[in-house]
Amino acid sequence: MRIATWNVNSAKQRVPRLLPWLDERRPDVVCLQETKLADGAFTELLGSELADRGYEVALHGEAAWNGVAILSRVGLDDVVAGLGDGAPGFPHPEARAVSATCGGTRVVSVYVPNGRTPDSQHYQYKLAWLASLHDMVAAGDPATTVVMGDINIAPSDDDVFDPDAYVGQTHVTPPERAALADLQAAGLHDVVRDHWPDERVFTYWDYRAGMFHQDLGMRIDLVLAGSAVAERVRAAWVDRKARKGKGPSDHAPVIVDLDEAPDGDVGPVVPPPSAPAPRRGTKKLPQSPGPS
Repeated sequence: MRIATWNVNSAKQRVPRLLPWLDERRPDVVCLQETKLADGAFTELLGSELADRGYEVALHGEAAWNGVAILSRVGLDDVVAGLGDGAPGFPHPEARAVSATCGGTRVVSVYVPNGRTPDSQHYQYKLAWLASLHDMVAAGDPATTVVMGDINIAPSDDDVFDPDAYVGQTHVTPPERAALADLQAAGLHDVVRDHWPDERVFTYWDYRAGMFHQDLGMRIDLVLAGSAVAERVRAAWVDRKARKGKGPSDHAPVIVDLDEAPDGDVGPVVPPPSAPAPRRGTKKLPQSPGPS
């Protein structure tokens, strides 16, 4: 079974990229984030195209912002939108999580809040949201669960192009990383990093300043799998090709093959020869609030 996650940064804008990607990679389960469409609009836009490809769809969307989805060709049962009763909001719960059982695996598609700045209420909301996600996962069967999506946290300094460039920024602060570690402590494995422990691997590159072409990125899109799922991993990789060309998302898909690897054990993302890892402190971020 091939599972994947992709922050498409607007399903409407990404239709010319998404449908050919589905045809090429043929994932059995796909988690999408930042669909930016209400459920009815998503169904009107993509429902027939996805049905023709054999996908059932679970949606939790809202117009213009946020939005998550699960596409499955191996069953779609027990769909739950959100994180359950009492989940935090800003000020109301947002469309940032949807879960379903697909082929015997509990799949959770998540779009973790950005946090904006470490001294903001948005940051406290992010930490509260992650705690609520932990509680939901822990209350189920973590061994047969996989949490996939835009986590908006780089797990370690190895997951950003230059730690010095992110000083004072969200996505790398100790409380965020501690919240992610707490989520993993429920029994989830970071399968890409487990598979490639020493490699330079990113999933997000800012649109501006040639960040992608210089390979100045972050690894914030994760596949966190329970033990029963993690032991089935045969390949775990970032589909860098999907970030190239005309009209890409600023995120690349992450693909994990369970039980067998139809394309072989695909290696880690290989940056172009013209973009070697920079010396620490030599590169800066574009003037922006960071990834969405």
